Amino acid sequence: MSIIGNPARDPRFGDPMGHSICTAAAVLLSLIAVGCAGVPAASEGPAAAWPAKTFYRSIEVNGRRIFYREAGDPDRPTILLLHGYPSSSHTYRELIPLLSGRYHVVAPDNLGSGLSEHPDPGELRFSFDLLASYAGGFIEAKGLRRFVLYMQDFGAPVGFRLAMAHPERLRAVVVQNGNAYLDGLTDARREFFRKAHQDQSEEEARTLAAFVGAEAIRDRQYLRDVPGVRSERISPDAWIHDLAFLGTPRDREIQVQLFRDYQSNIDSYPAWQQFLRERQPPTLIVWGQNDPAFIPAGATAYLRDLPRAELHMLDAGHFAVEEQAVAIARFIVPFMEKLPP
Repeated sequence: MSIIGNPARDPRFGDPMGHSICTAAAVLLSLIAVGCAGVPAASEGPAAAWPAKTFYRSIEVNGRRIFYREAGDPDRPTILLLHGYPSSSHTYRELIPLLSGRYHVVAPDNLGSGLSEHPDPGELRFSFDLLASYAGGFIEAKGLRRFVLYMQDFGAPVGFRLAMAHPERLRAVVVQNGNAYLDGLTDARREFFRKAHQDQSEEEARTLAAFVGAEAIRDRQYLRDVPGVRSERISPDAWIHDLAFLGTPRDREIQVQLFRDYQSNIDSYPAWQQFLRERQPPTLIVWGQNDPAFIPAGATAYLRDLPRAELHMLDAGHFAVEEQAVAIARFIVPFMEKLPP
């Protein structure tokens, strides 16, 4: 186990405001000595490669269109990136190029999110079981035989369902601010999910819908964890992109239904923990320690069941991949290189 605090304050990762100390080329070649101060020599880690082109594709799953981003050689190890709320595969737009020169990277949009099909939630009830069934259909349609699973936020409940349904395909796990333990939820957060599940009134529905509005997405999600000048770490593209797919009452109702189903994930935590204890998948945990929604205790809790897991606390919030994509990639590459064939 390795625990590292505030990698962003390490000169190898940039200054405390999140600005790179290197040129764009040096960021892309961050594992090669290129004469940029603070970048490790090749002998300190595996050499990187120029990024592969990212392709933007769709595939039919159970009669519905699922959009996904794909980059890298399919014959190389696959990393399957599962996104959280309120985002889509767009959240991995910086991480994908940092990994695609070495690996096959695939990032689908959940059914009802991003550029995937948005069925009418009045006709198709949205739940995490539903999202996972389409994620499973996606890996079948794509023919992904083995993969490393990267899970963030909503991606964790989808990912755990996927892993338990297909344990033979799971090569390893990367967890980024994705809960599987009560330790990671404050009392207020637990009460929020409990009430969302139990209170089926119209008043509660309106309360939940407010969390999917423009101000809430911008201020309560993306900018909440980055006060002051730290907000410059987060591209406005993030919330503008998300809001483009939350513009109708039907789109917002999809997310409200998922809020109301989130208690099913909390109820499943013991089963997920048992799965981890019994299977002991190689695990890398990269956690934004400034996250007040999924607090850092949720990261260290994994070590109870996965004592050999590698844990890194990042100087970032809930959307750590928006703030610290380079730091996360620099942890993923050596982790991947150590995995058994």
